[in-house]
Amino acid sequence: MTIRNPATGEIAGTLTPTSLFEIDAAVARARAAQPAWAALGLDARAALVKGAIESLKSHGAEMAALVCAEMGKPLEEAIGEASYSTDGLAQEIDEVVEALRPEVLEDEKTSTRLLFDALGVAAAITPWNFPILMPSQSVVPALIAGNTVVLKPSEVSPLSADVWARCLMAVLPANVLQIVHGDGLQGSELVRSAVDLIIFTGSRATGASIMREAANGLKRLILELGGKDPLIVLDDADITAAAAFAVRNSFRNAGQVCVSTERIYVADKVADAFTAAVVEGARALKQGDGALAATQVGPMASARQKKVVMDQLRAAIADGATCLFGECDGETASDGNFIRPTVLVGVTHAMSIMRDETFGPVASIMRVKSDDEAVALANDTPYGLGAAVFGSAERATRVADQLTAGMVGINRGCGGASGSPWVGARQSGHGFHSGKYGHRQFAQVRSVSRAR
Repeated sequence: MTIRNPATGEIAGTLTPTSLFEIDAAVARARAAQPAWAALGLDARAALVKGAIESLKSHGAEMAALVCAEMGKPLEEAIGEASYSTDGLAQEIDEVVEALRPEVLEDEKTSTRLLFDALGVAAAITPWNFPILMPSQSVVPALIAGNTVVLKPSEVSPLSADVWARCLMAVLPANVLQIVHGDGLQGSELVRSAVDLIIFTGSRATGASIMREAANGLKRLILELGGKDPLIVLDDADITAAAAFAVRNSFRNAGQVCVSTERIYVADKVADAFTAAVVEGARALKQGDGALAATQVGPMASARQKKVVMDQLRAAIADGATCLFGECDGETASDGNFIRPTVLVGVTHAMSIMRDETFGPVASIMRVKSDDEAVALANDTPYGLGAAVFGSAERATRVADQLTAGMVGINRGCGGASGSPWVGARQSGHGFHSGKYGHRQFAQVRSVSRAR
C-alpha cells in the first residue's frame, strides 16, 4: 500500500496490506484473549488504556503530520484532531467507566442490578476524514467494556491510525487490540468473520451492505452513516453569524465532514444579504497544501472523492443552478485533487446536489418563503445526522423541534454539551456512540433480580 499526499502527489508512506487469510486468524487471537481481558474488571481495563496516554501525546506531532500528509487536512486542524484525541482521553475513559458501572433499580418487591457485560470481539472499521478521532471513539469504549478489538482504518489514511493503534497495543495484553490494513476486501472479510460487534463509520451504501452481511450472524452494529445536513436561516437571524457558520461548516476540511452543511434554506427576506456574505467568506479562504501555515482549505482526500463532487456540481449547473463563486466552469476543474470552495444558488430538490451526500466544499443555497417550507425541505431526505437553525431563540427552537435529525444546533453547530451522544436519525445511523447511553452500546445489558 503506497499512500500519497493528495495535495502534492508525493509518497506519504507505505504499509503492507493484511492477507485476507490472516483476518480469521486475527479474530481467533482476539477471541482467545477476550476472556482474560474481560476478567480484569472495569477499573483495571481503564487503567491499562490510560497507560497509553503519554505515548499518544508524545506521538501527537507525528500523527498530526501524517494526517496532513495522507489526506490533505490543514496542519492546524490535524494538530487539533490529535490533541483532542489525547488531551481529553482520560476524561473520556472515566465517562465510559461511569456509564458501565452496575446500576440498581428497585421497587416494592424487587431489587435489580443492571450489569454491562462485554459482547466479545469487536471489529472497528474507521473512515479517512478523521483518521485519529474515529479510531479513538470506536476502539476505546469497546476496550473499556471488555471487548477485544480488530481495527481496520481506511486505506486512504492508514498511517496515522497505525501509529495511534500501536501506542495502545504497546501497553495492552497481547491481541486485545490488533490492526489490519487494506481496502474494501479486507473490510468485507472482517465483517464476514466471527466477530460479535461491528463498529463502522462511512457511507450509507456501505453501511447497508454491512447490515446485510451482519444479519447472517445477528451481529451487533454501531453504524454512523452519511449525512446531508441542512442549515435553516430565519428572517430574524444574525446574518453575519449565520453566514460565518455556513462558510466554516460547509468548507472545513474541504467539506469532508459528516456534519458539514450541505443544504442551506434561507428566508427570502434576508437571502441576498446572507448569500453575499457567504460568497465573501468563501472568497477570503486560503486554499493549498495543508502543510502550509496559511492554508485553510486543503484538497479532496482522493481523486475518487473529487470526481463525486465534480459530477454533482456539473449536473447541478447543467440543470439550472447558478454558480456565484468557485468551480463555476462545469467543463474544467482545479488542478490535482483540489476543488475551490463553491457557492451555488438556484438549486432545487430535483438536483442530485440537494439529495445525495456531497462530502465536498460546496454551499448550496435555496430561498424559502416561510418557516414551514424550510422545515419541510430540510426533512425531505432519507438522512438525519445533524442540522442547524439560526434565528431568534424562541422561534429557532420551535423550528429545531420539528427537524428529524439526531442532533440539532441553535445558532451554533450540532455538537452537544459534554456527555451528549453522537447520534444520527433515519438512515444516518444505526446505534450511536459517546455519552452515557452511547458508551453502553458497546456492552450487553444483563438484568439480575432478587426479591427485597
